[in-house]
Formats: sequence, C-alpha cells, structure tokens
Amino acid sequence: MTSLFDGIAQNKFLVIGRAGIDFFTDPGVAAEDAETVGVGLGGSSANIAAGICKLGGQASLVTRVSDDSAGSYCVGQLKRYGVGTEYVTPVGGEYRNSLAFYESRMEGHRNVIYRNGAADFQMDADDVAAVDYDKFGALITAGTVFAAEPSRSATFAAFDRAKAAGLPIIFDVDYRPYSWPSPQVAEDVLSRAAAASDMIVGNDEEFGFMAGGLDKGLAKAKALAEESATIVVYKMGEDGAITFAGGEEIRTGIWPVEAMKPTGAGDSFMAGLVTGLAGGQTLRDAILRGSACASVTVSRPGCAPAMADTPTLMTFMAEHPGPTDA
Repeated sequence: MTSLFDGIAQNKFLVIGRAGIDFFTDPGVAAEDAETVGVGLGGSSANIAAGICKLGGQASLVTRVSDDSAGSYCVGQLKRYGVGTEYVTPVGGEYRNSLAFYESRMEGHRNVIYRNGAADFQMDADDVAAVDYDKFGALITAGTVFAAEPSRSATFAAFDRAKAAGLPIIFDVDYRPYSWPSPQVAEDVLSRAAAASDMIVGNDEEFGFMAGGLDKGLAKAKALAEESATIVVYKMGEDGAITFAGGEEIRTGIWPVEAMKPTGAGDSFMAGLVTGLAGGQTLRDAILRGSACASVTVSRPGCAPAMADTPTLMTFMAEHPGPTDA
C-alpha cells in the first residue's frame, strides 16, 4: 500500500462523484429579483477535480451524466478545466443531471439543489471496474456519492479496487441531508466510509453527526486519526481547523475576506490542500493553502469558476495580511 503522502505526491487524482450545473444570481441579488443568472460547473466532486487542475494537478472524474444537453454541458466544462472525462458515462431515460440554484449573497442566502432521478446515482460496479487505478496516486470522493444506490455500492467497490492497487483513500464527508433516505442510513454509511479512508476532511457538524452529537464530533475526529486514518481535518468555519496527524494536533486559522456567498468553500479547500501536499508543503502550510483557496472561492461568483488558479492563489496569499491565529 502506497503511503498517503507518497500517493498524494504523484499529483494524479481519481475523483468519484457528481458533476452538475450551477445557476447563480448576480452579486447581492435575491432569486426573486434576478433578471439574469450566471452558469457554471458544479457538483462537489467535479469542483474538487476542477480545483486540482486549476492548481496544476491532474484529475479524472468517475460519474454518470444525463444523455442530453445538460450532461454534455458538464462534460464540456470538465474538459475546459482540464479534468479527464474518460470515465464519465452518459445515461439515458429519465435520469437528469443535478442542478443547483443559489444566491450570490451572504445575508439571507438561499441554495436549492435538484437531484430528483439524479444521473450520477446511476454510476455502477461496471463504471468503477473500467478504471485503470494504476494511473493514479490517490482516490478522492465526497459523501454525496454514498447517498443512493447503485452509486453507494459502486464507490465502496472502487475503494476496494483502489486499495488493491495501492491507492490511499481521501474522503470529504460532505453530508447533505436532502439526498439521503434517513439520518440513520447516512450515519451508518458515512461512518463506514470514514473508517475505510486514509484522510478524512469534514466540518464540526459532519463529525458530530457521525458521532451521534455535535459535542462528540471533535472526539470522533481524534479517534479516527488514532484508529485508522493518517490525517483527519476537523473544520470549524470562522474558527479555523484542527488537524490530527501522527499523534499531533495542528491548529490553523482562516484568511478573512468579505464573502460573496458560502458555497464552494469545502471543495476548494480540498483542492488546495492536496495540491499543496503534492507540491511538498508541510501539512500545516498545505492546510493554510486550502483555507486560502476557500477564501478566494467564497469571494467570487460561482463554484468551479470561482476557484483559484495558481497565479490567483499566489497573489491572494502575498497581498493578504495573513491568516488569523488559531
């Protein structure tokens, strides 16, 4: 088994999960007042893959898209960002790509995601069996991929195939209640995925959910680091993050900005973190890099379009007074 750090160092990631379309209002505009909207690539896994490529890494996405213009839009956008689409498979019938519509404002922010009959949930065992795992250094997925079958079983099968090929598993908990049949199923499945992962990233509410109470989340994160995972990142919003690794606790702050909207922060954090580690940064510096990526993303419209490329990130970090103290 390749170590987590050696796998990430290859900077070639297999990302599993959805690609969708985002519609978003102009800055400060409520949905009911919008006369035009922006459009961009969305979906947590697609965002992570796009963010990795914008920061100089390589990523290919494994998913299903609808066999229509919405699906072809998503594939076209993935290609635009340099994401490999060799494992993106169209599905026909009544299945449709997910659609998010959100407001580019913080006060009263609203975000609705349509996932009825979602195409990405149709990813199956054949899709993950077709992947050449030897081409990649690590596998990344987000929790939404586990919310329904056959995608859930297919992703666990991909975990097994990745481990057999020596790839470490990186898991963004990304709990979205509306996608799941019940909280009980979500708690069980997400906990199972976390136990199988080498690196786990989630916020305080997500770890608390897996632990059965918000007050138990920090202990859950620490226990996962002690029992199975190499790195566990416990995010706390404006209060920064606590990272458990190698028996240490690393506390980091955030890069304060005037946020335009809250969406996309977690996906860009993951992209910045893994590409920072791939570039040889210390874990602390890579976490701060991920935090800077999140700040760039929330200050601009869209998700994938808002994510920083390397020049943008370097300029932001050079001109910003620096992260807050942890």
